[in-house]
Amino acid sequence: MLFPSLGALLLATSVVAQDLSEFTGTWSSGSGKVITGPNFADPSEAAFKYPDVAGISYSFTESGYFELARYRFISNGSEPNCIRGVLGWLHGTWEVLSNTSIVMTPIWGDGYQQIQDPCGANSNFVENYNGTEIYSTYAFSTDAADGRRRFQLFEHNGVPLPPMFLISETPTMLPTNKLRNVSAPATVDKNKRELGSESGSGDRVNVADKAAVVLSMAALGLSSLLI
Repeated sequence: MLFPSLGALLLATSVVAQDLSEFTGTWSSGSGKVITGPNFADPSEAAFKYPDVAGISYSFTESGYFELARYRFISNGSEPNCIRGVLGWLHGTWEVLSNTSIVMTPIWGDGYQQIQDPCGANSNFVENYNGTEIYSTYAFSTDAADGRRRFQLFEHNGVPLPPMFLISETPTMLPTNKLRNVSAPATVDKNKRELGSESGSGDRVNVADKAAVVLSMAALGLSSLLI
């Protein structure tokens, strides 16, 4: 039964993408305390305004721009007291491919993140962050409890991100042009950043490679089931 699944996966590239207007607006997880825009990030100073709680937020415009705000905690199994806090901000352009995967390409040099590690040699530092975000698919629904519009992204291995809810139909975003004076390197590695990594990266994925990257990741996941 695995081979038909692989065939269905390869044929998925012919699926027509959903109306992009459904994405438009600002989405936030949990209590909605993490929201994109000027109340979260100040790129000119590479600084953050700390939310009360952790969460993620995405904003999308129908014209193809996105912004990401993310505040999370990362546990350490071997040292339970060494919990890292990571705030990250990123913006750029986004697109839905014909196989329903979503690719978010950053404006190189604008993204940054702050890492707080109580057990690290450097307990609190800011670094550039320019990782391309790739998600295998997405889902819209209406929350059964309160009727709010719900949006969820799925990583390449099918693991869902926390559900987000529509905060505003008008995107709450900083300007979509380049905001930081950080130059791109002369050569750029095409390897994709692993989703969930907190390490800063200058990696990018060429437009022509995007569908191949998503299909390759999914095919690797299926092939591991055959071993």
